[in-house]
Amino acid sequence: MIICISNVLDSAALGKVRALLDAARFEDGRATAGWHARLVKENRQAARRDPATREAAAVVADALMANEVFRSAVRPLRMRPPLLARYGVGEAYGTHVDDALMGLGEPEGPLRTDVAVTVFLADPATYEGGALVIEDPAGEQEFRLRAGDAIAYPATTLHRVEAVTAGERLVAVTWVQSLVRDPAKREILFDLETAKRRVFAEQGKGETFDLLAKSHANLLRQWVET
Repeated sequence: MIICISNVLDSAALGKVRALLDAARFEDGRATAGWHARLVKENRQAARRDPATREAAAVVADALMANEVFRSAVRPLRMRPPLLARYGVGEAYGTHVDDALMGLGEPEGPLRTDVAVTVFLADPATYEGGALVIEDPAGEQEFRLRAGDAIAYPATTLHRVEAVTAGERLVAVTWVQSLVRDPAKREILFDLETAKRRVFAEQGKGETFDLLAKSHANLLRQWVET
């Protein structure tokens, strides 16, 4: 399931993140790519240990975890600290698949990357190119979302970032280990959660709502991994 989520960062949070990144130190983005992905990666990333970077990443992470749609669609168990990246003119990230495990050797232990997330930080009117392109069995899909919006998609996919041809693309990216590993099951749970809320809004707590709530809860019990 690919899902676009509006207004993950409101105007205040977006302004704070941008101001912090103006003060952050940036370095070659290839340092955080896997051995094969770094061959096709060309961007700059805010240095992880920089205090401004840490604060900006925390703002993004907190906003994602507070977002009801994100929690319902992704079912996060653990999330990597977001990376903040800039793509100038001519910079791109060629076709790649994300590493299956991240954080090996770190105190928190390895994280299985079930879901990849991009939060767009620049208004799409301020740059050209730079589309996130995700491959799936139906073909390729391109995304250039509004500043503050996010996209969550299976980390199992081949994807790329097209070259920026004007302006600057600014994003936060992160990866999530989900409580529900199977993307098809996550989609079923998300659909049931959406239906449950709509029935409650239209009819209140009645027999139909109770049956939906029961099925949703029992599927969670079967599918969740902790």
